[in-house]
Amino acid sequence: MGLKIVPMENYITVLLFCFSFTSIFIISVSLDTISPNETIKDGETIVSANGNFELGFFRPGASKYRYLGVWYRKVSNGTVVWVANRETPLTDSSGLLKLNEKGLLVLLNQKNTTIWFSNTSSVMRNPVVQLLDSGNLVIRAENDLDPQNFIWQSFDYPDKTLLPGMKIGTTAKGLDIRISSWKSEDDPSPGNFTYQLDPSVLQIVVKENSDVKYRYGPWNGVQFSGLPYSGAESLNYTFVFNQKEAYYSFDELVNQSIVTRLVLNDDGKSERFIWIDRTSAWSRYISGPTDICDDYALCGAYGICDTRKSPLCSCLDRFMPKYRSNWNGGDWLGGCDRRMQLDCQKGDKFIRYFNVKLPDMKNSSTNASLTLEECKMLCLKDCSCMAYAVSDIKRGRGCFFWFGDLLDIKQLTEHGQDLYIRMSSSEIDDEDTKINGKSKIKIITAILSVTGAIILGLALAIFVRKRKQRKYRNLERSANNNNKNEDLELPLFDLGTIASATNNFSFTNKIGKGGFGPVYMGVLKNGQEVAVKRLSANSEQGVNEFKNEVVYIAKLQHRNLVKLLGCCIQANEMMLIYEFLPNKSLDFFIFDERDNMLLDWPKRFHIINGIARGLLYLHQDSRLRIVHRDLKASNILLDNEMNPKISDFGLARSFGGNETEKITKKVAGTYGYMSPEYAIDGLYSVKSDVFSFGVMVLEIVSGKRNRGFYHPDHNLNLLGHAWTLHKEGRSIEMIDTLARNSCNLSEVVRLIHVGLLCVQRSSEDRPSMSTVVFMLGSEGALPQPKQPGFFNEREITEANSSSDKDTSFSTN
Repeated sequence: MGLKIVPMENYITVLLFCFSFTSIFIISVSLDTISPNETIKDGETIVSANGNFELGFFRPGASKYRYLGVWYRKVSNGTVVWVANRETPLTDSSGLLKLNEKGLLVLLNQKNTTIWFSNTSSVMRNPVVQLLDSGNLVIRAENDLDPQNFIWQSFDYPDKTLLPGMKIGTTAKGLDIRISSWKSEDDPSPGNFTYQLDPSVLQIVVKENSDVKYRYGPWNGVQFSGLPYSGAESLNYTFVFNQKEAYYSFDELVNQSIVTRLVLNDDGKSERFIWIDRTSAWSRYISGPTDICDDYALCGAYGICDTRKSPLCSCLDRFMPKYRSNWNGGDWLGGCDRRMQLDCQKGDKFIRYFNVKLPDMKNSSTNASLTLEECKMLCLKDCSCMAYAVSDIKRGRGCFFWFGDLLDIKQLTEHGQDLYIRMSSSEIDDEDTKINGKSKIKIITAILSVTGAIILGLALAIFVRKRKQRKYRNLERSANNNNKNEDLELPLFDLGTIASATNNFSFTNKIGKGGFGPVYMGVLKNGQEVAVKRLSANSEQGVNEFKNEVVYIAKLQHRNLVKLLGCCIQANEMMLIYEFLPNKSLDFFIFDERDNMLLDWPKRFHIINGIARGLLYLHQDSRLRIVHRDLKASNILLDNEMNPKISDFGLARSFGGNETEKITKKVAGTYGYMSPEYAIDGLYSVKSDVFSFGVMVLEIVSGKRNRGFYHPDHNLNLLGHAWTLHKEGRSIEMIDTLARNSCNLSEVVRLIHVGLLCVQRSSEDRPSMSTVVFMLGSEGALPQPKQPGFFNEREITEANSSSDKDTSFSTN
């Protein structure tokens, strides 16, 4: 843990001198502390033993003032992580850092006036100052290395940066540790925002002055509920809550080669960065707020925010807007009311809401010892208890209880929790309650009605089962006949073989789920890895998808199309067996803070080119001219070399002869990717796929979803945002920050231009895929794009509400 105190202008001289005289070099390394009355002047620095951090005087940005601080030295030289005199800067370079005999560290100006000091409460003999390898500046006894005995440490007084080993919360010393933003990049004095743990309710909140700006829910045994992906595989998180202290920290890195920091910016945004050696730059790993739904209490009491919907806010099930006229006008702060008021004396019940960010904890309590059923019973006994949830999902025990209105609920797609909200029994349609007070005749009539319904239901179920069995047998005979005639050249797998390969369809082998059914990873006896799509028993649409996949994919062979290895139709089971692609789907990379950093610009460009060539094959070069109809990021799979492969042909249709377009009465696809003519009129063609391709291009470039895209300056979706930037000559602002260091700007701008040509409102204006492939591989002039179709969310909503077709959509 050695320290070096070296005048900055003499580094080269000192190094040459040390290498010339080994004994003196050893003596210089042994100077690992600042003893009383030793000083550090402006221009001199202290370096931690491992060389990671450095303490000295610096001037931030364009400021004319100087400050004492700690910064990274080995990586990102100059990135400041701590400032001592935030509110009392030095006006010149005459600063002097000194440790007195009582263990007080003081910063003096040219007038020998103290402008900053360590608020050390105790006095010790032989104090020393040391900059630790963690970046922590400490005052300790000369021969005492126990952190518990440090009389002062900079980690107790952070500024805007949270480093591994720092604590956020209240400590046994009685400190309330929080980080606070700088006023600006040039001014490290405390800004308007703080990032803190509320110890009374165990949740992380970011405040602007005294107002909550956004928050992450309570600690649930794994992370803070509602927190975006936290990088749990690379960090060791600690959460402590007892009578003496309540704090959390990421104590140490599992992979010591990873360098990370969390920063609270001057605009209130919290961002975790990771240092990338390959690019020699910081990469943003995770940030908050993640979207507009993180704005505190945006939807009011009992409202829920969902970025996948338009409008964003809606009332929880069995609640209604409190002020409907305001609500319809986009003013959601009034929140929602119950449709039926509670009646605790008659008995209430609970409704389960799935996968949400838990409500604000300001009126809550916690009991760590109860089971979920005990939580329910205890909440029922207290008429003021409005909701409960599991407090430790790792153990499946403990309770959070809420009292009063529930605020700041967000619908999540992952990492959410189930919330149980109190409801009137009559709201839940309790049949036992309905029976009370009825005559015996009515009771008998009700029983007979129920019995009849059960018998009718059983008969219907038997009929449906037999019909489905006939459908399976017919499809099996068809598949066998086709196999015998070698029409499809598609192998039939035995059910036992597939069951063995997937460990009897074990949950641990399950790798996904779609409209068709669950998908399992399996290993055949020859060692080949496969992906098995198993038709869900309740999926009527899945039967049609199954036929489509068998008919189309079996006849298609291209490096950018997923390869179908065979199928299994046996014992009421219908399964498709594909090549296994280890990198899952494209959406896991471009929309995930964790994996986004793995997609540099060359990989993104390679993926876009691959998708384009796969589509060109479908539209023009295959034996069947095929329109996919459901192109989206989740249907693009990636192999171990990140080659894209188009998958999921369940909605695909082929064209024969001179056909160029068709009309369907059943529109099926995914919001945000469907072309206007298809979503509104059911008209599809190869140009429908071109539109979907254009959407994906803009998503891959920006790292943002088209649907749910949020920008503070407008209400446009990603297409509208890209079009606006293009018209203003600012297309480069679209680029994902994680890909900027590796991209060719002219190549990116051209690609955005091509994407906008593909999403034009009129299908006639869109280029064919052969033209797209040519444009991607050339540098010639491009035509100017016209206004995109569906360039804001309201267009999609109005289009669907005005359609009288039998529509079927996906919100993936």
